[in-house]
Amino acid sequence: MFLLNWRCFPIGKLDHQLNEEIRDKEVRVIGADGTQLGIMSSTDALNMAFEKDLDLVKISPNAVPPVCKIMDYGKFRFEQVKKDKEAKKNQRVVEIKEIRMSPNIDVADFNVKLKNAQKFLADGNRVKVTVRFRGREMAHTSIGEDLLKKFGESCTEVANVEKNPKLDGRHMSMFLSPKNAK
Repeated sequence: MFLLNWRCFPIGKLDHQLNEEIRDKEVRVIGADGTQLGIMSSTDALNMAFEKDLDLVKISPNAVPPVCKIMDYGKFRFEQVKKDKEAKKNQRVVEIKEIRMSPNIDVADFNVKLKNAQKFLADGNRVKVTVRFRGREMAHTSIGEDLLKKFGESCTEVANVEKNPKLDGRHMSMFLSPKNAK
């Protein structure tokens, strides 16, 4: 009859050395309650962990001697994964939404673009407002600059002007960022 005495099975990608994987001669051992148990041989530490029905985990391999802790590794990994999921859930990717206009835009169209920009800013996204010049409109870039300044002033209650209007080729653009970053 063949009997294996393994307490812990490999869990995906292991970050720490466990139980029999620890091959150091001497290790500094920390108990399950956080008390220092001193420096002892790894076999003694492993036996102590098995007596308490816990795992011996190497937490600081670069120290001299390496530091090992007696703990329930399955519970530790579960809590670690739970923390990672919680941190990932709280992350938010800020998108840059773009609003395009022409220098001779009508008042109603301007108001529609303004409402959309305010909605994007309320959602916590940055907004890039662009005015495109075609043909002879390039001779009157000041009209586009005035339009962008008016747009920025209309959004002052929900946004800050991050970058002032700047001409880049045939496009003049300006960036707005939300005041209360979520």
